[in-house]
Amino acid sequence: MKVVIIGGVAGGATAAARIRRLDEQAEIVVLERSGFISYANCGLPYYIGGVIQDQEELTLQTPQGFWDRFRIDVRVRHEATAIHREEKTVTVKNLETGEVTTESYDKLILAPGARPTRPPIPGLDSDRLFSLRTVEDTLAIRAFVEREKPRTAVLAGGGFISLELAENLAEMGVQVTIVQRIPQVMHNLDYDMATFLHAHLRQKGMTLRLGTAVAGFRQEGKTITTLVEGGADIPADLAILAVGVTPESTLAQEAGLALGVRGSIAVNDWMQTSDPNIYAVGDAVEIPHLVTGQKTLISLAGPANKQGRVAADHLCGRASRYPGAQGSSVIKVCDLTVASTGLNEKSAREAGLAYEKIVLSPMNHAGYYPGGKMMTMKVLYEKGSLRILGAQIVGYEGVDKRIDVLATAMQMGGKVTDLTELDLAYAPPYSSAKDPVNMAGFMAENIEAGLVKQFHWDQVADLPRDGSVTLLDARTPMEYSGGCAQGFVNIPVDELRQRLGEIDPQKPVYVMCQSGLRSYLACRILAQHGYDCYNFSGGYRFYASVMLDQLAAQSAYPCGVER
Repeated sequence: MKVVIIGGVAGGATAAARIRRLDEQAEIVVLERSGFISYANCGLPYYIGGVIQDQEELTLQTPQGFWDRFRIDVRVRHEATAIHREEKTVTVKNLETGEVTTESYDKLILAPGARPTRPPIPGLDSDRLFSLRTVEDTLAIRAFVEREKPRTAVLAGGGFISLELAENLAEMGVQVTIVQRIPQVMHNLDYDMATFLHAHLRQKGMTLRLGTAVAGFRQEGKTITTLVEGGADIPADLAILAVGVTPESTLAQEAGLALGVRGSIAVNDWMQTSDPNIYAVGDAVEIPHLVTGQKTLISLAGPANKQGRVAADHLCGRASRYPGAQGSSVIKVCDLTVASTGLNEKSAREAGLAYEKIVLSPMNHAGYYPGGKMMTMKVLYEKGSLRILGAQIVGYEGVDKRIDVLATAMQMGGKVTDLTELDLAYAPPYSSAKDPVNMAGFMAENIEAGLVKQFHWDQVADLPRDGSVTLLDARTPMEYSGGCAQGFVNIPVDELRQRLGEIDPQKPVYVMCQSGLRSYLACRILAQHGYDCYNFSGGYRFYASVMLDQLAAQSAYPCGVER
């Protein structure tokens, strides 16, 4: 059997190595148009910033290494330009010599990946405008930074690559401006969770131009100006275009293979295309979303690796299938760790799902052990079935651990109330006896049992201020004096029982505290005295983050929340 693989990196290189492990006699040829067959995509921004200093550390495997270990014929700087399905051949161009040859195959695997999206705007030919996708891109940006020593940079886009580059450039002393078309960075987060990230980026000295569309670029000498719609243009020494990626499906389309969402390559559970002799894996293919079942694109290394393994298994005669992915991800942004899995609120609504949400702000480990840091968690679950739909966490230490536990529970089909029973490792330096994941389960359990009702940040402005409801802040007077939501009066939870006479039992009571815990306790006290009460989800810290972000976006005030 002869297998030709078009593309390396995660999907293609994984498939090649797996085929060899299953079939010692197979002839395997890998065609890669870049100069590198297997490299650490996710490490590229850190080489630009000097965190990774040796270029060779980016290369996971070399053509010679593939040959020595696997006897796989890897040809870098070779581009497949056409697929001839009836003849089962591929036209190949040697990008070094220009020579064009034909390569036959019994089975073909497409792993072309995705290319940086380049919208139809002027100025994309500027030599001060870069995209980051390959090692060559990385070397070009680093060479530019070392040679030109830019003082200012504009990053068009607010996704993973953009934020990692922003961190690394800022660490080098570059003044960074991030321009994003939608009103937040990281579209996998809900806006309210993204506000913590916005604040952190601003604290690090970065400028955010959110809700701002890039209209083009203009270079004048050593200055590249980012043109924006409806706002002031932004001059800088360097610009990065990172507005997303587009599936590289040209070869598949020209070969007449079926396409899927956004021009991706359609595949079945075995990663076969509409031609059973051709497989496709990685960022170019559509896959089922594990939560919704809908076809989607998830451009992450983990799914690409698994797809490469499944394709290799199937063409070698093994019963292996790819069920889909839920998009679990984690990113370091300066001092913060940001992680998510599954659906956010927007995607849940688009999928037509009825959901409930819970927000909590636990410490990463036992409060009495020194060095604890707070994280903010948001968990979505489906009403009725109680299945977990998604989770988002922003914090410092321990974020990756909790998102992985939640992602595992989701993939195993667990209900949100099952989180209460998870037997998770505990020691004071690492967790609490009731882990934050357990706490999320307890909160959902209380909601479903009717022990507490909730209200959320986007409902606060609509609460009546005419005296028809009671707005109660259950924090300490010192906390309250530092800022509060408009119209909320302060009765600390520890004084609530003896001050019940100050609260009209005929009126609904909306209760807020710093994190949501004391307001929950206040609601339980009130409910057992006959009050109709509602607990604020996430606490004042969560509310203040959203309000401050909105003020910052309006350039109204640098800090402060309405009183």
